Amino acid sequence: MTDAPTRESGVETDEQFRLRLRAFLTENHPGKRPRGVLDRRAWQKAWLATLYDAGFAGPSWPREYGGMELSFAQQVIYQEEYARARVPGPQGTGLGIAAPTIIKYGTPEQKERFLRPMLRGDEVWAQGYSEPGAGSDLPSLRTTARREAGGEEYVVNGQKVWNTHADHADILFCLVRTGTQESRQKGITYLLIDAHAPGVTVRPLRDLTGGEHFTEIFFNDVRVPVANRIGDENEGWPLVRTSLGHERAAGAMNQAATYRRVVDELIELARERGVASDPGVRDRLADFEIRVRIMRYSGMRTISDILSRGEPGPASSTSRLFITTFEQDLHEFAVDILGPDGLLLRDDPRAVQRGRWVGGFLSTRASTIGAGTAEIQRNTIAEQVLGLPRDPAMPPR
Repeated sequence: MTDAPTRESGVETDEQFRLRLRAFLTENHPGKRPRGVLDRRAWQKAWLATLYDAGFAGPSWPREYGGMELSFAQQVIYQEEYARARVPGPQGTGLGIAAPTIIKYGTPEQKERFLRPMLRGDEVWAQGYSEPGAGSDLPSLRTTARREAGGEEYVVNGQKVWNTHADHADILFCLVRTGTQESRQKGITYLLIDAHAPGVTVRPLRDLTGGEHFTEIFFNDVRVPVANRIGDENEGWPLVRTSLGHERAAGAMNQAATYRRVVDELIELARERGVASDPGVRDRLADFEIRVRIMRYSGMRTISDILSRGEPGPASSTSRLFITTFEQDLHEFAVDILGPDGLLLRDDPRAVQRGRWVGGFLSTRASTIGAGTAEIQRNTIAEQVLGLPRDPAMPPR
């Protein structure tokens, strides 16, 4: 390890923090990612425990819940060094979405029960928002929860869909209807549901990459303690807005740092393919270079908003829309450079760089749908950032 002073000493500079973190990531790097799904999950889980046990988990989290509570500058450094080291990210969607909601709205008992196991990776979380008839229009959701057992339990029935990592999740954070269908936002409650409880069925959905990243979840008389409700009954919508804001902001800085590296690799690919001197190619590479720099500044603004207001705010939709369209354009261009080789997937021994570019091209087709479609992001920007009138095609609130 480096001899730089620790943060606890109170004298560590930002540069010393960077060196200390870089040394830790180098000395404790978990190695190459296993190809098997189960091995990869175990490898990722062990890495999260290593981070937590060493005090390098949760850069923005309060220290009382096991986080690092870093300054703005050190959060930027953390994301840059994390992406540079190419170490695995968190499993599930809990850290970026559910955790900020629990920190803001949860009871002391809920924070004590859920936050540390989530941060250490001991429990995997998955989101249960979208339904077959309630994707972009979440207030129309139909999964119900009614009170039983003297009012101490909810009984949940319904279906969720497009849930990432739910097939190996331990806890599902879900939106359920406790009011009437007509009450829309005013009849929604935020529940944490044991993914292993009787009545919970999770089925994988195969996507166009050949992988099973998404699932659908069925609830059949699933009993949930009232103590697992975050916030008040029928008052879940403000929590939804917090969750969605953090979902759209989640990893903004990390993605900027990651794509900084990817753009450099794209430039190297253009050289390897002998097209780097083509004026058209150079023009597109310059465009990606400009956009990744804008992405970095946008990520810094998101972190600044969270530190100053506790919320990413509606401007998080700007980052989300910018990143998702960027990554689609980038991978589409990379496949163009590869020509016919761009048709070869990772299982083909002739695939360039194990088919990573065409894999990225296919997987990012969903980027402008997840966490709210690109159209929803544009509506949010128009109404809540620019102050324009509400889209007349949208249902009333």
